[in-house]
Amino acid sequence: MSSNPKTIDRILLGIVLTLVVVGFFIFSSASLGLLARESASFSSVAFTQIALGIGGGLGALFLASRIHYRIWRRTAFYIFVAAILFSCLVFVPGLGMEHGGARRWVNILGFSIQPSEFLKIAFIIYMATWFSGLHERKLSLLQAATPFAVTTLVVGVVMLLQRDTDTFLLMVGAGAIMFLVQTGRWREFLTMAVAGLLLVVVLSFVHPYIKSRLVSFANPDLDPQGAGWQVKQSLIAVGSGGLHGRGFGQSVQKFEYLPEPIGDSIFAVYAEEFGFIGSFLLIALFTAFIFRGYRLAARAPDDFGMLLTLGLITIIAAQAFLHIAAMVQFAPVLGLPLPFISHGGTAMLTSLAAVGIVLNVSKYQKTK
Repeated sequence: MSSNPKTIDRILLGIVLTLVVVGFFIFSSASLGLLARESASFSSVAFTQIALGIGGGLGALFLASRIHYRIWRRTAFYIFVAAILFSCLVFVPGLGMEHGGARRWVNILGFSIQPSEFLKIAFIIYMATWFSGLHERKLSLLQAATPFAVTTLVVGVVMLLQRDTDTFLLMVGAGAIMFLVQTGRWREFLTMAVAGLLLVVVLSFVHPYIKSRLVSFANPDLDPQGAGWQVKQSLIAVGSGGLHGRGFGQSVQKFEYLPEPIGDSIFAVYAEEFGFIGSFLLIALFTAFIFRGYRLAARAPDDFGMLLTLGLITIIAAQAFLHIAAMVQFAPVLGLPLPFISHGGTAMLTSLAAVGIVLNVSKYQKTK
């Protein structure tokens, strides 16, 4: 086996660039639905997506791909603390912004930025750093799991106060998978999974909006004009697409019917316009992203590179498939954007930065 520290993985880069280009056209079509909504500014949304998301994201991808991935290990603790403090800015009066009952954004230089997106990456880096040192330190299982539990608790407090349960559960899931891969302890992993389910049940009683999402997932007809509205409208959109779709820009549901057509419901808009064939091709792209990413993780030169790649690919992929599953009632509507496609400049920027980190790891992958 040998390492090749020369070129990044062009296949993964090609997959991601294809998703970004396709996503731009999907976003452009979905954005037409904003023109019928007086509360939304098309020009502001488009500028944020293009300037901060695509422009800033591609710049972040290029920069991250050139920074040696082991630097993240040496600075992981400081990055994590900085991300926690940044996330707490949403609670500062005059700086934090609230939307739909959630307080997840800060206004910086006229841009609406979501700090939790940076916290996702910082969490993965910190967990990869800790788990990669288990074999070196020869720690017991309790010693290995305790920092994961404490870190998760700290992140959970910050995220749940923002009412960002969806992102928190994604982070915990990715961390648990990293733990399983590094330790091989299925019993503890399943215990984490059960604990996670119990946490969701408890949170559903504490936060009514979580309960309403679970109820609407089980039976959207119980509240068709309320919690079940998005599920029913997304199913109508997906079903209306048929085999070939209505055609680019021809979605009907994005006008007045689908909530957040450029965000939480963007896959439904895409499925209506491009049908089953188009949906299959998009899902195939995300599937290729997963397999290529996991292949790179398996060929990483060390445990840290493997866990870092695994965590970043997992959290992006899980978000993508949960978004798609919610649009066809295979999962509760979680309010998650579709990576590389949905509106959200911060989400686009951090996702592309995460890919840049993975691409740097790929420069040193083992080859037979």
